[in-house]
This record gives sequence, C-alpha cells and structure tokens, in this order.
Amino acid sequence: MALNLKDLNSAQREAVTEIEGPCMIIAGAGSGKTRVLTYKLAYLIERGVSPYEILSLTFTNKAANEMKERVTNLTGLDANRIWMGTFHSIFARLLRFEADRIGFTRSYSIYDTNDSLNLVKRVMTELEISTESFNPAAIHGAISKLKNKLILPSEYSIKAYNAFEKKVAEVYHEYQRLLLKSNAMDFDDLLIKPLELFSRYPEILIKYQKRFKFILVDEYQDTNRAQYQLVKMLSQMYENISVVGDDAQSIYKWRGAEIQNIFDFETDFPHRKIFRLEQNYRSTGSILALAGDVIKKNRRQIEKELWTDNKKGDKVKIIETLTDKDEANKIARQIRDEIKNKKLKFSDFAILYRTNAQSRTLEESLWNSGIPYIIVGGTRFYQRKEIKDIICYLKIIVNPNDDEATLRVLGLTDGIGKTSIEKLVLIARDTGRSIYDVIYTSETNPEIKTALKKNLREIISIIEKYKTLKNEIRLSELVNGVIDEIGIISRYKSENTNEAEERLNNIEELKSAVAEFSDNTEEPTLENFLEQISLVADIDEFDSRKNAVTLMTIHSSKGLEFPVVFITGLEENLFPVSGSIANEEDMEEERRLFYVAITRAQKKLFISYSNQRYRFGVQSYQVKSRFLKEISDKVLKENVEIEKISLKDLVPVRQKKSGISYEYDNTAIKYNGYSKSLPEFEDDKFSDIKKGVKINHESFGSGQVLAVTGKGIDKKAEIYFKDLGVIKKIILKYAKMRVIQNN
Repeated sequence: MALNLKDLNSAQREAVTEIEGPCMIIAGAGSGKTRVLTYKLAYLIERGVSPYEILSLTFTNKAANEMKERVTNLTGLDANRIWMGTFHSIFARLLRFEADRIGFTRSYSIYDTNDSLNLVKRVMTELEISTESFNPAAIHGAISKLKNKLILPSEYSIKAYNAFEKKVAEVYHEYQRLLLKSNAMDFDDLLIKPLELFSRYPEILIKYQKRFKFILVDEYQDTNRAQYQLVKMLSQMYENISVVGDDAQSIYKWRGAEIQNIFDFETDFPHRKIFRLEQNYRSTGSILALAGDVIKKNRRQIEKELWTDNKKGDKVKIIETLTDKDEANKIARQIRDEIKNKKLKFSDFAILYRTNAQSRTLEESLWNSGIPYIIVGGTRFYQRKEIKDIICYLKIIVNPNDDEATLRVLGLTDGIGKTSIEKLVLIARDTGRSIYDVIYTSETNPEIKTALKKNLREIISIIEKYKTLKNEIRLSELVNGVIDEIGIISRYKSENTNEAEERLNNIEELKSAVAEFSDNTEEPTLENFLEQISLVADIDEFDSRKNAVTLMTIHSSKGLEFPVVFITGLEENLFPVSGSIANEEDMEEERRLFYVAITRAQKKLFISYSNQRYRFGVQSYQVKSRFLKEISDKVLKENVEIEKISLKDLVPVRQKKSGISYEYDNTAIKYNGYSKSLPEFEDDKFSDIKKGVKINHESFGSGQVLAVTGKGIDKKAEIYFKDLGVIKKIILKYAKMRVIQNN
C-alpha cells in the first residue's frame, strides 16, 4: 500500500521524510504531532525498515494504541511488531527477558503507588519510625524523586542532612531490599533497573542498540533524567533518533520531568536537524491568540509562532463570579444554554481545574442541574477494593514472593487476625523467606497454632491449584475460577446493599476485561495481563464515547481536545499555586500549564475566577490571577469578552425573620442577615443609608448598599464593594464611611 504524503503540510512532510540521523520536531499545540509520528513510522516501514527494528516511546498507552491502529491502516501491516508503548511498558517488557541478570525472576511483580506506599509503611514499622512524626506518603514521594534523579540509597545516605532526609535514607535502603526480596519493582524501578542492567552488562546494551536502529520519542519535553539516559544510551550506535516535543507544554516537573532535556538535544546531537510544526488545526483564531499572548511572557522557550487557517470564532469569555458556588452554577447554566442553542452533546464539554479539590463544588452544581459528568482521575478501576482483592491472588500465583499481595490475602481470610499476620511476618523476616513460603510450610512449623494452620490451608489450596493450572487452561477460565473459589461474589451478594451491587458489577467488568485481553492479545498469559493492568494511567481509562461532561485536572487533560472548555479558579495562590510564586522556574511552569489548558479548546473557551472561595474549610477572599492581568490590551480588545459581576443581578428575592437571601443571576446564594428585619425610621441616625445608596468606605473603597436591617444604633447594612468584589455586613455605628450618591 503506497503511502500518500499529500495529506501532510510542507513542514509535516519534511519532518516525516527525514529519517537518517538525529532530528527534533518542535510541535506546537494542535499542530498534528500524532499524525507526523504515525506517518513517520509508516514511512520507515515503506522504505524497507523492519518494524522489529523500530522503537517508539509514548507517554500514554492510549496514544500508543491509537498510533498502532493508524500505522496498520496506513501500511496494511501489523504494527504490533513495532516495540511501541510508554517508557514504563516498554522497559517492563525488556526486563521480562533480562531481569535474571540483576537478581529478579522474569515473573517479577510491578507495585503500583498503593502497593509501594504500603511497603513504605511496613518498613517504617519495622524500623520503628513513627508514622505520625514522619508522613509515609512524603517519604514515598521523596524516594520516587530520588529515583527519578538517579540517586541510589548508598549515595543518598551520605547526602542526607536533616532529620527527615535521614529517615528517608533509612527507609529507602530497606525499601529497596524488600522489593528485591519480594521479586517486585515499583514504577520508578522500571526505568532505573534497565540503566543498571545496561551499565553492568554492556553486551546487553549493544544487543538492543543493534536491534533498535530507529528510535522515536513523543513528548520529549516531559522526560525525566532516567528516561533521558535510556534514550541517549540506546541511540548511541546509529543516532537515528527523532524526538517530538514542545517546551511550551512541559508541565510535569513535579513528577521528575526536566525541561532541560529538550534544550540539551542540540548539545547532545550537534548534527541534529530541527523542524517546527506551527500551523494549528485545533483551535479558533481567538483561542490561539490568547494562548500565544500568555506563553510569550515566559523567558525560557524555543522560538515558534503558532498560526491557524481556522476562523476567528467566538471571543474567549472571562467570567468574574462572587463565590466558587457561583462559578459552578454559572458553568452549569452555560452548558445547558450551549446544548440548547448550539445542539451540542454533553461530551463536547470539559471543565478543567488546577487541583482535584476544586471538583466538589462543580460536581454538586452539575448534579443539581441534571447534567451527567465523568471525573478523570477518580479511583481507577484496578485500584478499587474488590478488584485489588482478586488481583492479589493472581499476583501470588505468578510471583509467590510478593509479600504485599500475600499480606492483602491474609487480611481478607476469615479467622486470620492482626496478631496472626504479625506472627507470620516475624517468622518470614527472621528466616529470610517470603511470607507465602512461611504459609506454605506452616504445617511443619511448631510456632504456628493449629487453628491458624487450618485457615492457611484455604489460601495454599487456591494458590497451588492455579499455579499448576496456569499454563494448562485459558486465562479467562483461570481468573473466573479464582473469583469463584475465593468466595468474593457470595460475600457481596449476602450484603445486599447498593454498594455491594456496584462491587459485583465491577467484578463482572473485570471478567470482561480479561476476556477482551485474551481475544486481542498475541500472548494472553496471566503475567502479561498483570503487567498491562499495573501500567494503566488515569487517561487510559478515559472513554470519550460516554455522553457526559468531563471533569479533570489540567495535567490530566494533556493531549485531549474538546469543542467547549471551561478553565476554572484563575486566582492567585490557586492558579498559579502558592508554592510557585517565589520561584521563576516554577512560575513559568504554571504559565505553561495555563497555556496547555487554553489549547485544549477547539471552538469556545470560558475562563472563570471567584472573589470568594472555600479553601481549607474556611471562606477566603481571592485575588484575580496574574495570568489574567498579563493579557495584552490588544488581545483583550480583539479576542476576549469580559463578564463582570453585575449589581443589577444582586436583588433581594425574599425577606424572612431568619434574614435576607439574594439571588445572583438566578443562582441561589445566601448571605444571611440578622434575626429580625425592622422597618426604617426617618428620624433614624443613619437614615441616609438605604438600599441603592453609593458610599465610600475608608478601608474598603467604593460600594453600594444592597439591604439594611435593624434600626438606630443597631442598624446594619449589606454593602457590595466593587473594588474587592465582595459583600460585607457592616455595623453602621462603627463604620467609617460616607454617602457619595443617593438614589
């Protein structure tokens, strides 16, 4: 099948056809990056390169699967022969062949974040480190960052300075020892261990250098130090490496990404060629104008000028609201209006936020408005309790040394309590064996009580049975058999609750996932299934076919696009987050994050901020984000529409003994008054303070009276202060203000 390159623009075509030597493709947002990568893979195959000799590294499984499908459609060949996938999945696969060289077996377990955190807690308990004085999650996070920077336990033990660092060093060393003992690796090890392998065994590195004659890397700006080193080592022999990235979209510093990698490419490969993809196919002219205006404030960037042939489209709307509840209700109303007037679907909308904590108010508003929604980044399917309970049995069948899986199974077994588990752990530690090995030999161990032995027989029976059958029966039969024998279905059926019904549905979904994996995988083994599900990311579970509004953090939205996008919470200390304000490098990353959010929008973009927001359990006054203040006058005039709070929408709708409620733009927002509303008296000392009067307050500036309660010296007024964007309750006898205009 001849490859037709006429579908590409000139810049894309040049980038695709340059296959010899190093090249860097700077791909602006919406410029057809995936298309270029896909065509480049197809072009290599058409030019006679064997798929077996190509390594293609992506940042999501979703992207890898989509690219494989497109390459197959373009070439008519099976793209599964290409080693294509995420860094973690590709090197997990490589380690399946080579793990025995570095002390692991090929059936090693992959620990997810929860497994790793549980192991950190266990290490802290064994080392008698207080989990109250030292947060286990903070220690786990510190270890992960050290691994991303290629700092090993021995090196860190020397560098550790303060009390926290010294505890991290202690835990780090023991954590790695127990991972090896459990024949397990965490996510970071999937990148660290190949480097160890290549360093210790140069012949293995040469083997893979010879094999992967052509290497393509997506999202290069988001690689960490380990990923950078892996790519550099593998490409040294032929230097046929193509990296695709955009420094303006580097947003993962918090998880170890180093933007310096993309800047250093020119130094690493002096003879590299650079291609710029600057035509945007995604967004309207107005959206793109705003994006360009925002990102140009960053000093450190690779020069590029995005442009589009798309229409200018609707202006970007920046919406000011009184409260976060206000903001959520306005968004819900806007979604209803857009669906009614533009005939859009719920799935055409995305609501983006800086932090997960912002979703609660948005969810409530959508729920109350009858708008269906999905949250990306909630509890992942394979992290749900009932699913993990089943998976831990499967993990032991593959890898009996997996202590974390064994501990979970023990906790699920009737008749086995905390004291019994502690006893088994102690025996395992003292004898240097795995916990499952202690269980397996329990019948001959006098330290283990008879009653406990009886309960352990149930575990041994199931595990040993399916260890024997693992290679004799189909994967779906094995998984269904385990589910039946552990009794999880009967347990939830007996509960007879809505929650139990949901868990049963999830178990049925797991069976479907196993069946689908078996039908669509060349080697549908239990080991391969466990590896695949352990590497599932939030975005891999995103299903765009569901007709529902998508709620997600901006970080999760990377690589996606929607016809209508809402970016919420553009307030100082929220976006940008407070931790970035004192550091220029961090501030530039926050600005890049805003740029990424803007460029998710195809047709319409709404940006909102609130003057008051509940944060950390209290209502706080917010300040508009500097990112909005930075927008140039030209872009504000030509591409932006600003919707300010309107006083005409702040009208009393009812007056009760309990106080006054106001309705802001048809959204119920209550500002409770005082216990009793009394009529005003003309001889009142503050008779000039009435509804509608404009005043000037010594501290709060100009404002307008919305309502008055009480009389005489007890008179109080609710005043909207325009400069602050807030309503304040003022006791008039203490107020330092004057009337500047009567109604």
